[in-house]
Amino acid sequence: MEYRTEKDSLGERLVPAEVYWGIHTRRALENFVLGGPKTPLVLVYALAMVKKAAALTNCELGYLAKDKAEAIVAACDEVMSGRFNDQFPLDALQGGAGTSTNMNLNEVLANRANELLGGQKGEYALVHPLDHVNRHQSTNDVYPTALKCAAITGVCSLAGTAALLQGALQRKEQEFANIVKIGRTELQEAVPMTLGAEFSAWAEALARDRWRVFKCEERLRVVNLGGTAIGTGLGAPQDYIFLVIERLREVSGFGLARGENVLGETANADVFVEVSGILKAHAVNLIKLSNDLRLLNLLGEIHLPACQAGSSIMPGKVNPVIPEAVIQAALKVMANDALVAEAASRSALQINEFLPLLAQALLESLDLLAAADRMLAAHIEGVQADEARCRLSFEQSRMCITALVPFIGYDRAGALVKDFNAAGRSDLRAFLEENLGSELIAQAFAPQNLMSLGSRSGYGK
Repeated sequence: MEYRTEKDSLGERLVPAEVYWGIHTRRALENFVLGGPKTPLVLVYALAMVKKAAALTNCELGYLAKDKAEAIVAACDEVMSGRFNDQFPLDALQGGAGTSTNMNLNEVLANRANELLGGQKGEYALVHPLDHVNRHQSTNDVYPTALKCAAITGVCSLAGTAALLQGALQRKEQEFANIVKIGRTELQEAVPMTLGAEFSAWAEALARDRWRVFKCEERLRVVNLGGTAIGTGLGAPQDYIFLVIERLREVSGFGLARGENVLGETANADVFVEVSGILKAHAVNLIKLSNDLRLLNLLGEIHLPACQAGSSIMPGKVNPVIPEAVIQAALKVMANDALVAEAASRSALQINEFLPLLAQALLESLDLLAAADRMLAAHIEGVQADEARCRLSFEQSRMCITALVPFIGYDRAGALVKDFNAAGRSDLRAFLEENLGSELIAQAFAPQNLMSLGSRSGYGK
């Protein structure tokens, strides 16, 4: 392998000749050897958007030569296209509040821009990682801004996948609208309902998730770009500070705005905690939904699609593997929420040093939830109802007599239960028809009456 020699303020390092990153990335690779996940590419792409906006701004204001700016912008576009994905090898967890990731991108953009201008990698006379690509910027303003852009991308995607899952549940709500079954509380039989209504309750929770996720994008729009090191804008001209947000808005397509108090935006990471809390709420609903699906599948009232063999020793066994996988993803999101809160709480004075951990946890949660939504939505489309099993569980349950209370009163209903038990019979519906008439039983047990939000009239009227 051939190498080139690069220098920084600490000395020299050999860098593989073919790579686009340089000495700062080399040192980070040596320093941060935790072996965890790599820096999320969605964050790299968002950071490239920020660099593109900065280059356009600096060029427009005369702070950067047009040829250099055009080369940097072209390199940014290539990074965002995914062409250089293999040039971002750093661990997600790193010291320095994201400086290493910022420098990794600065070097890749500078070396690619040098190539586009006819230069060579590692020869920074034409385009320098710091003097040109990073001009008028600090890690402390570009990294949080990029994280917010990446998170906006994620929440917009998640709002769509939540809608997808909600739609799948609503279709089953309609399909199963007339299937009567017994409801359950405390894992015991309770009052009757329909299977469609059970799906509607899950769909309603997803509707809330969809709205919360959609609205939380507004919390991420306020950024600190232009604030440089601590939010004062030191080292950046005022015209750049005011224009760069406009250019980033155009590049990203997001409705971004500079914070009224840029120092506050730089020093505090509470907005990410707020967004993560909304993701946790969605995770909670996914766990509830997935566990309920497992229970109904166990009871035989629904049949989940068979996805794979369930056992290496029990032939024919099929497990509810999709809900189980979704539960695990959602539990990971809940753990990530705790990490986001811890990382944000450890902001010290003017910046948050632990944004890399926060970024990895938050962006992973967005990816996990979107994938879980898509996977579960496709699975639910294949759910089949066992109507006979649902009706049998309803008609054999003594709790179905609750539906008769509005017609015959509590005491008489209780007496019928006592008589039925004493008779030692199992055909409860037939017993009730014998004592009350089939017309009344058909009326009381009709799906539309069971789900009519209360009785049309109280007992005795």
